[in-house]
Amino acid sequence: MTHRIAIVGLGKIARDQHLPSIAKNAEFELAAIVSRNAELDGLDHFTTLDEMLSARPDIDTVALCTPPQVRRQYAEAAIRAGRHVLLEKPPGATVAEVDWLRKLAAEHGVTLFATWHSRYAHGVEAARAWLVDKAITRVDIVWREDVRRWHPGQDWIWIPGGMGVFDPGINALSILTHILPAPVLVTGATLEVPENRQTPIAAKIDFLSITGHPVTADFDWRQEGPQTWDITVRTDAGLLELSSGGSVLAIAGETALSGDDTEYDGIYAQFARLLSENKSDVDASPLQLVADAYMLGDIRKVEAFIE
Repeated sequence: MTHRIAIVGLGKIARDQHLPSIAKNAEFELAAIVSRNAELDGLDHFTTLDEMLSARPDIDTVALCTPPQVRRQYAEAAIRAGRHVLLEKPPGATVAEVDWLRKLAAEHGVTLFATWHSRYAHGVEAARAWLVDKAITRVDIVWREDVRRWHPGQDWIWIPGGMGVFDPGINALSILTHILPAPVLVTGATLEVPENRQTPIAAKIDFLSITGHPVTADFDWRQEGPQTWDITVRTDAGLLELSSGGSVLAIAGETALSGDDTEYDGIYAQFARLLSENKSDVDASPLQLVADAYMLGDIRKVEAFIE
């Protein structure tokens, strides 16, 4: 069965990632765009989701690529209209609303997929498999990038619900929670917030695995030049390294896997499987870690950020 899908929110991530991956997947047909200020030639365009839901009952699937602050309202409307829903990351502005959407989707018999694109990076699944029987002694994450390069003009990231540096940092946490055999708990955090903004531009977080080993994360949005997206895991069998956002896997200093960016192809392949099996996939554990970092975080004001 081919699913007619509408994209809600035609911003950078939708254009760069969702459109190409939908075009490559025969299980989906892009049928409409919902956006206040953007459209695509040859496709129905609606300025509101309610308009689309009313006018196009044949569209059974919706991909929500809006900022997280409004995602719950849109997801609720689509679910109540009997449509399947894909949520861009983070799946919502709060943990509670994501859990509620999961329950609502189950009540209405539709599929809800909370996506974490970094979990589909080339080396992540192999890292998970290798770590399953290893004794882990320490994990360190360094996730530093340039906000001006990746989020130009996107003011929503700097207001409550936008998450600031946790918007990219949650990608690392989505890998962490996927590859480690045991959960981790936040034990402390330092959040640096520009004096003219409301969300962090940098964060350092300490975690403890329930099996006893420490985990650290260093997130920063001020890095110019080469970008850094690295996770290192020290084990009794040697060092595992995931670099380039998870696309390169090295074990004991030797490259084991390296591949191109096909993360969103993986997302849509998984979405198609979930739809065929009438199942949902809603894991809020990375978002929970962000929420816990905010709860325990020592807020430190730093110089103003001017784009």
